[in-house]
Amino acid sequence: MLPGLKERLLGLINDSDYSPLRKEELAVIFDIHACEAAMFYNFLDELEEDGYICKTKKEKIIAPKTMGYFVGKFVSHRKGFGFVESDEEYTQDLFIPASDINGAMHNDRVMAEIVTPATDERRAEGKIVKVIQREITRIVGVFQPNKNFGFVIPDDKKFNKDIYVPKKFFSGARENDKVVCEITVWPKEDRKPEGKVVEVLGQKGLKEVEIHSIIKAHGLPEEFPKKVLDEAEHVAIPIPQEEMERRLDIRGLKTFTIDGDDAKDLDDAISIEMLDNGNFSLGVHIADVTHYVREKSKLDKEALKRATSVYLVDTVIPMLPKTLSNGVCSLNPNEDKLALSVFMEIDHKGNVVKYDIKETIIDSDARMTYTEVSDILENDDKELKEKYSNLVEEFKNAETLARILMNRRTKRGSIDFDFPEAKIILDKEGKVLEIQQYERRISNKIIEEFMLISNETVAEHFFWLNVPFVYRIHETPSVEKMQNLSKFVSTFGYTIKGDMEEVHPKALQSIVEGIKGKREEEAISTIMLRSLRQAKYAPECVGHFGLAAKYYCHFTSPIRRYPDLQIHRIIKEQLNHKLNQKRQDQLKNIVDYASVQSSERERSADLAERDVKDYYKAVYMYDKIGEEFDGVVSSVTSFGMFIELPDTVEGLIRLANITDDYYIYDDTTYTIMGERTKKTFRIGDPVRIKVDNVNIDAREIDFKLLYKIDENTNVDNEE
Repeated sequence: MLPGLKERLLGLINDSDYSPLRKEELAVIFDIHACEAAMFYNFLDELEEDGYICKTKKEKIIAPKTMGYFVGKFVSHRKGFGFVESDEEYTQDLFIPASDINGAMHNDRVMAEIVTPATDERRAEGKIVKVIQREITRIVGVFQPNKNFGFVIPDDKKFNKDIYVPKKFFSGARENDKVVCEITVWPKEDRKPEGKVVEVLGQKGLKEVEIHSIIKAHGLPEEFPKKVLDEAEHVAIPIPQEEMERRLDIRGLKTFTIDGDDAKDLDDAISIEMLDNGNFSLGVHIADVTHYVREKSKLDKEALKRATSVYLVDTVIPMLPKTLSNGVCSLNPNEDKLALSVFMEIDHKGNVVKYDIKETIIDSDARMTYTEVSDILENDDKELKEKYSNLVEEFKNAETLARILMNRRTKRGSIDFDFPEAKIILDKEGKVLEIQQYERRISNKIIEEFMLISNETVAEHFFWLNVPFVYRIHETPSVEKMQNLSKFVSTFGYTIKGDMEEVHPKALQSIVEGIKGKREEEAISTIMLRSLRQAKYAPECVGHFGLAAKYYCHFTSPIRRYPDLQIHRIIKEQLNHKLNQKRQDQLKNIVDYASVQSSERERSADLAERDVKDYYKAVYMYDKIGEEFDGVVSSVTSFGMFIELPDTVEGLIRLANITDDYYIYDDTTYTIMGERTKKTFRIGDPVRIKVDNVNIDAREIDFKLLYKIDENTNVDNEE
């Protein structure tokens, strides 16, 4: 079928002015040739199967919502009920009581019908009438055997049904083994799902088993297939002389990398000079991975399947084999490397006044770390300045330019949240020594700004060339979310300026700037972040709301992100005049699939990274049961409030365990208030807690509230 046909077809059918049409009439509208008619009708049948369209008794095509159906992803809650997240943007989720789930499981694509319409106070309520597609067919959990059968208790509590396993399908699993279970019979209202053990991971509680369980639960790949490894060895050869001769040779240009202490996949280097006219000449040089990873090769197919490298504290699941990621592609110092370079002339207002994109060959002068460069710039470290005396001037120029670029982004409305990130420090045996807040120092910000400006420059260049591309987009927030946020910030005396239907990032940024250092900073920043959409990859350039950027892409990390790898191919084909119309037609489908796949794998990687950190945090806090700490309220829910400690560890205080009053949750102000005492807790409030319980299996930490710390008298004792 034609590229974009699905989007155009659904756009027509969901339009408020659409009148139901037969399939033959739709074929005429979309100019489907007679020889393609059978394929088009089959395409419509697939859309009906997937719940995107419905047919009337007279065989006319209509949208599911026209027939009163609600289609989307089912999100289960551990208590049995759930919600259906609609396919349509700006549509509120549909609540599904436990009695009306009809065998649906977490993440399934379902069709539901609305039973009780929404009111101002309550969301709509419905029941699931059809499971369209089972999303997850394998579950990771703990095996519990019986004499003739067993059960797998899922690790993910959103899967709130144990899986029945007949004895013949134990596959050698023992009591308390972590296993991967494949579902063979789906649940019904009065019956549990059935399955078979397909892999035994090992006894629960062992660190390696727990991390392996998280990897399996999120469907992350592990070992590379032998054919992929063989191909990596085959392509990792010295650079041919003819390849070196056809590129721009910048080995004489002073270049350097700045990365974390432990980084081995160095995919970006920079060069910086002051020009005679007072402008900056900034070069961002990115490893040319596409020279080694050719389209449709085994390496390419495996990279697309993975779509991203995953960093799990002390474990890395790379997108590419180490032969490439840590070897021939990595911009190691004093080695000739192939690169794709963006040369930018930037004035003192941060504007890119000239730029050029070239295939290059570079030879990095130094492998710097964030710590070293920051110590030179922030602490004037004399020993380091002497060691890197040939680069100190470049570091200072880099800082000056980075601050100019920061200021430029701030002026246009870029939103910078300052949420702490966890840095988990392990000893040689893999035990948690310490958990700290990850420090963003000046060198981190320099690299961040230089990558941002090069990503914007490349994205804008290819937008105006009007060729297929993979953009990084962050859509404007929904009206409903902005209206709710506006109500929330007004309780603190702030106002979001402008039209809620098309809010400008500057309106939110001005609030973020205004709350810095104030008690309400945590509360407003948290709710604001929740009100924004999730960034993703897309073939259409709709801008990046959070960065207040009209054009944005990911160009700078092709070793660890597939979108960067894909657009490197497009850039090189354009530079070498190979983007004819036939190739552009091919690329439309390629960038569309790469965008969807990369967005999905990125989300899985993020969730896995979070789960691994939560596991290590639970292990770390297990030895601290009974100890007291100061923290702040980081989230408020109907069942309790989460408290974040200074080292980023979070624990839950359950409302049922606060005994001095009966507390009621207000979902408009995100507060809980005592019915009798009127004592109120909101995000950002400082509290004193005691570690009450730690469940490592569930990765849950429970706190007991000792007292709320009053900002005037230091303590407001609960007693």
